Amino acid sequence: MIRVSNIKLSLDEKIESIEEKILRKLRLQRDELLEYRIARESIDARKKGNISFVYTVDVRIKNEETLIKRLAADKDIAPVKLEAESIVARGSVPLGKRPVVIGMGPAGLFAALALAQNGYRPVLLERGQDVEKRTQDVEHFWSTGELSEESNVQFGEGGAGAFSDGKLTTRIKDPRCARVLQELVNAGAPEEIIYSHRPHVGTDILKEVVRNIRLKIQSLGGEVRFGAKVSGLKTEKGAIRALTINDAEELECSCTVLAIGHSARDTYEAIYDAGAELMQKPFAMGLRIEHPQIVINKAQYGEHYSHPRLGAADYKLTHSCLSGRSVYTFCMCPGGEVIASSSSKGELVVNGMSYHARNGENSNSALIVNVEPADFGSAHPLAGMHFQQKYERLAFELGGSNYYAPVQKAGDFVNNVDSGSLGGVKTTYRPGTKYSDLRRCLPDFAAEAISEGIKAMGRKLKGFSMEDAVLTGVETRSSAPVRIVRDQQTLESSSVRGLYPAGEGAGYAGGIVSAAVDGMRVAEKIINTYSLE
Repeated sequence: MIRVSNIKLSLDEKIESIEEKILRKLRLQRDELLEYRIARESIDARKKGNISFVYTVDVRIKNEETLIKRLAADKDIAPVKLEAESIVARGSVPLGKRPVVIGMGPAGLFAALALAQNGYRPVLLERGQDVEKRTQDVEHFWSTGELSEESNVQFGEGGAGAFSDGKLTTRIKDPRCARVLQELVNAGAPEEIIYSHRPHVGTDILKEVVRNIRLKIQSLGGEVRFGAKVSGLKTEKGAIRALTINDAEELECSCTVLAIGHSARDTYEAIYDAGAELMQKPFAMGLRIEHPQIVINKAQYGEHYSHPRLGAADYKLTHSCLSGRSVYTFCMCPGGEVIASSSSKGELVVNGMSYHARNGENSNSALIVNVEPADFGSAHPLAGMHFQQKYERLAFELGGSNYYAPVQKAGDFVNNVDSGSLGGVKTTYRPGTKYSDLRRCLPDFAAEAISEGIKAMGRKLKGFSMEDAVLTGVETRSSAPVRIVRDQQTLESSSVRGLYPAGEGAGYAGGIVSAAVDGMRVAEKIINTYSLE
């Protein structure tokens, strides 16, 4: 095939116009073009008065070699070899027991899917509930403030990513990324995620997608068990031998994928007690910031801010502080909501969420500061986790000890004053809020960095530092504060054979796609090692 880059469409040109532009660029007759597909779409908004869509397309034509020679000087045209589906070679070590996968976030789901597709019939354990029951439990929490510690935004089918924007951007370069996106499309995600410059699924659609992946795993012989919390691990001679489920049942195993997510703190404790090697890991924490979506749209798109093809605008901002810290926006949710994301009694944490349409009144983003192990105050491997808990408890108390979130105007926070009430921007957080001094639920270094960052980012994006922007605390779960150490070659735990840490909770990913890819890599290592005989 031939890859053709830099095909531009104006805002008012229909996407079907791409075919005509391909013919013109390659100087072809219509019957010479056999097929084309969009490989990538982006928006060029550098000139606010002349915004355009830019496409890269893969085309198949008659006499490709002749055309490549004829247009060799055109840097926008090049041959491309599409990735062939790789076959995973099976190992020779007898498997014995069926492989077990702990956790149904992206890493666990895609590890289980890869195992099931290769005939390994995994047993998938999830401490939370299926996505339908989980949704009911989450809505109940948001309405009443009554939290289920086993079925919430963090725990349940789909993992923490199921209640998010479903963003699929990633910085990793791995051919498995394309396979992850295709599996999501196969399960019901919009097809444009394959090529979009800012692919997302949305919470509403993502719930159905993860359900369909689970059904596919089951149809291939996998077993799925909800309400099955792993409360202990048993080892023998440095290898995994059994899992304790719900402090009662024992499940024998010799091969286990540990994809627990970044919030299963009691499971971290159980892993540590079982002798697995853990180490401290940097993470980031801070607040959520909300603006009216129209402010962001105007800042990014100028006079075209309301054009229907553009949709809700997003942003990504960073600032290097005088202190040496970095403050940056993360998990930006256009047209979304700030959501209550607690998983433990007496601790309050927030996150962001958007539905597929991204048509809410506000945008929101995490505004977070890097936290290093030196900040934890202890050399214990789980000290970062304890650091998170400290500030989540402070936020819980600051909000009134009822899961109301502490909020503050950005202007008050920056100027370190207390006006006592919000301005014209309404918060989207449920079940409720309490106006507070957010510096009281942040480390001093984070508060100062965020204050400096808001002012600096306002100079980069018009309206970002608006006085009435709403800050909500506290966001601590940007990534795991722990890494479960694994062998670089086998991907097993460095100290427990047969235990395969995977995904974001193990410290090896950061987002839906990278976690799913890591789950697939681990599954492939298992397949490479073990035989079905």
